[in-house]
Amino acid sequence: MRNKSLGSNLNLVSLVQECQREDRRAQNLLYDHYKRKLFGICLRYAGSTPEAEHIFQDAFVRIFDHIQELKNPESISSWIKSIVIRTAINHYHREIKPGKELSSLDQVEQEPEDDTFPDIVGQLEMEALVQAINQLPAGYRLVVNLYLIDGYTHMEIAEMLNISEGTSRSQFSRGKSALIKKLVQKGFNHYEHIRQNP
Repeated sequence: MRNKSLGSNLNLVSLVQECQREDRRAQNLLYDHYKRKLFGICLRYAGSTPEAEHIFQDAFVRIFDHIQELKNPESISSWIKSIVIRTAINHYHREIKPGKELSSLDQVEQEPEDDTFPDIVGQLEMEALVQAINQLPAGYRLVVNLYLIDGYTHMEIAEMLNISEGTSRSQFSRGKSALIKKLVQKGFNHYEHIRQNP
């Protein structure tokens, strides 16, 4: 490739097109461009760094195996992110123990929604947030990431995980409560937060 810069969307699109032609150098550049951001996503979904590394490598194999299916190279960032998240979900399903599926929690009583919670989380350093999320049980960690961090709706999460929408909501409610406790233990008192107007 003549142009190494990825400063513009045009260059990124060109890079994707080179990857679709199975250009090894372009694949290395794409990997280098996204590896830090995507490994951060893997860390959020995984319970440990080795687990994150496994998800990360598996995701990039899938990315390069399927990149020719990407019809709109402009959407590469969202497409890659969705593959990483789905790889993490598949990893979760392979790792869960029998009887521990999310569907077993359909009847959990839900807590009222707290609109300020996403704003509070947005104020945290990503490293502190990842550490707190990583301490959650796997099911809670999965739904908290999908709903709170990555912005999926409970309906979308239900479809992705093959659970009911109520299960997604109850898992998020419990996961949010557990996350708040972890953050308070780290010295962040969400009750002292003053929400800023948008």
